Amino acid sequence: MRNDAVEAALGKLDLDTKARLLAGQDMWSLPAVPAIGLESLVFSDGPIGVRGVRWTADDPSIALPSPTALAAAWDPELARRAGRLLAQEARRKGVHVLLAPTVNLHRSPLGGRHFECYSEDPYLTGAVGSGYVNGVQDGGVGTTVKHFVGNDAETDRFTVDSVIAPRPLRELYLAPFEAIVANAHPWGIMTAYNQVNGTTMTEHQYLVNEVLRAEWGFDGCNVSDWMAARSTAGDILGGMDVAMPGPTTVYGPALAEAVRAGEVPGSAVDEAVRNVLRLAARVGALEGAPAAVESAPAPIDGQALARELAARGFVLVRNEGALPLDGSAGRTVALAGAAARDARVLGGGSATVFPERIVSPLDGLTAALPEGALTYSIGADPSDELTPAGQGFELHAVCRDAAGTVLGEGALPSGQVQWIGDDLPAGATYETMASIEVRGTFVPRESGEHAFGTRGLGAFALAVGGERLWSGVQEMGNEADPFEAFFGAPNERARATLTEGEPVEVSLTFQVPDMSALPLRAIMFSLLHLGPRRDADELIAEAVAAARQADTAVVVVATTERVESEGFDRQDLTLPGRQDDLVRAVAAVNPNTVVVVNAGSPVELPWREDVAAVLLTWFPGQEGGAALADVLLGDAEPGGRLPTTWPARFADAPVTEVVPTEGRLEYGEGLFIGYRAYERHAVTPAYPFGHGLGYTDWTYDSLELTADTVRVRLTNTGARPGREVVQVYLAPVATASDGARSTTVERPASWLAAFAGVAAGPGESVEAEIPLPARAFEIWDEQARGWRRIGGTYEVRASHSHGDTRLTATLDLA
Repeated sequence: MRNDAVEAALGKLDLDTKARLLAGQDMWSLPAVPAIGLESLVFSDGPIGVRGVRWTADDPSIALPSPTALAAAWDPELARRAGRLLAQEARRKGVHVLLAPTVNLHRSPLGGRHFECYSEDPYLTGAVGSGYVNGVQDGGVGTTVKHFVGNDAETDRFTVDSVIAPRPLRELYLAPFEAIVANAHPWGIMTAYNQVNGTTMTEHQYLVNEVLRAEWGFDGCNVSDWMAARSTAGDILGGMDVAMPGPTTVYGPALAEAVRAGEVPGSAVDEAVRNVLRLAARVGALEGAPAAVESAPAPIDGQALARELAARGFVLVRNEGALPLDGSAGRTVALAGAAARDARVLGGGSATVFPERIVSPLDGLTAALPEGALTYSIGADPSDELTPAGQGFELHAVCRDAAGTVLGEGALPSGQVQWIGDDLPAGATYETMASIEVRGTFVPRESGEHAFGTRGLGAFALAVGGERLWSGVQEMGNEADPFEAFFGAPNERARATLTEGEPVEVSLTFQVPDMSALPLRAIMFSLLHLGPRRDADELIAEAVAAARQADTAVVVVATTERVESEGFDRQDLTLPGRQDDLVRAVAAVNPNTVVVVNAGSPVELPWREDVAAVLLTWFPGQEGGAALADVLLGDAEPGGRLPTTWPARFADAPVTEVVPTEGRLEYGEGLFIGYRAYERHAVTPAYPFGHGLGYTDWTYDSLELTADTVRVRLTNTGARPGREVVQVYLAPVATASDGARSTTVERPASWLAAFAGVAAGPGESVEAEIPLPARAFEIWDEQARGWRRIGGTYEVRASHSHGDTRLTATLDLA
């Protein structure tokens, strides 16, 4: 019935309407066609929360932990629950399609968008991504699995040619997309900016039309990444259905003209429109077509799930008896680190959302511990750069015309203004706006000299306390990535001496330039702030003094948005600022030092053997501080296992290249990324893929095999309930009888084939029955251009992590 409705609607459209339907009408939506009962389809960014169509805190969003944290739970059903919550958020905000999940791989730890991707392993990525997609679509909301394909770094991402041989392309980078198409049937795919092997992905007929659609059976809508579409004929013939954003795109009138000129067959346009109408039908936006989900799932408590997800994703990588903390009366905790007070709960870039509340580690531990048990000191700040005005600021934007008349006003979640397309306060238009004033009050948390500044391009005037402190023009710098160029570099403009707790008025006025000739109109600038800078040694000394007097010291270290964000790759894996010095100094005076690492991707931990415990919390979402208190005090178990390998030093990482040479980024390592590469090069990482400690112990009692199933029996030998992730790895074994055929094909020494989570109480035994996918025994045969099963002898490993095998058995495969 749905297909009938789609075909009936398609038959009523003329060429111009069809072409218009394939082009964004604005930043976030496609045009409605009332004549066929088609609503406007609305898209929104959505890996960790649903922002909606406006950059505003007026309509807050639940902020879940980062995708690395979700993958660290190693639980597709948990990912499905997260997806259902995001579908609930999308429906509340009138959004039909989420621009998520991101299933590119952690090829290099330098990848700037590492935090938004799940894992270095294609099987784990596909499993978690399938759970997420199933969950969102359970709620009747579409997904666009991204970025298809080879968008595994940010440097020159708009133009880079990712050069990937057929085997690694199939076995690694395409594999998560293939698994999600097979197991979750996504309603959308987003094609990437980059080229793959010389062809731009929005025009890649082979990968889109032949592989994604014909071979895998994908029947959804293919949406371009924003501003990725560059060729009218090339894109439509390459299988790209929708060009975003609008109103100016390579489709619309240009596409209709290409058909009339004979450059594009009308059938290609019809097929693209059919895919759009099918998406509309599935999400309930096409009259007469039954929606895929007639009624939404039961309501979900967003705050509670965000808290649970955070704890389930925390990875305890070291614990010398320090955790869980002894919460009995009289026990004291010294908390240190600027990130403990101002937690970084999400990564930078398009995934940004604005939650109603953020629970920092300081908030969470203050609420959980008895009064007087907790002290706090800054210790070290990861950033000495100005950042968008946040804590202590209450700001709004005032839009005026050339005569100074107020056209419209809007609240701001921070000092950052990011209005794209029609995302403007009511009453304001690009044609009539002459200036935008960010104004409000600031209540300092500290007395001293405060720095204020700007980020963005154009003419500004800055005032604090009613006094103009600076005015001037910021010109374009040498920013290489358009994303970075839009925002510009942070610049300090003036300083003012302020008093703790005393409100002061602040104002930054921006002169709106003429944007009439631009294909996409946008306004992006920021009011920046940096609190008083104190002597770094003095801050560390204060933290050390507090730690010396406490039973336990907890140090929170973190990256910043200038380290991990969309738009650029990382330069190294070091923690910014004096944070390493802080940890060393605190650990030297308190043997019970626990370090909490607030980062979305691997960082070097040079002091890791000198502290009692190390807990990785990723970017933990809005409830991260509450979840941290749960885990530190033992009310919840740290449930995570590493979804990516953590090197001891950056120099040890086998694959690091993210910078193209003459436009080409060669994936010369082939099949060997992540743990596969560490094993190949005999490099021992700081913490292996799959590693993570709980608060109980497990014995692996028995392992039974069939050709397609692994059964593992385990016993919880500890004193409290727990959850274990049983990881099954395959390792080909060369024998006298089959060694020749085994060694003719290059393969990793071992790889993840399957996994399952089990839970048990103290002393209880439990059995995990884990199917072995047929694909785990196959390779992509480049000569035959197909999958080939490799027989022979395999060691099947039931493991706690890639570096901790508990049981093995031999499987002879014909």
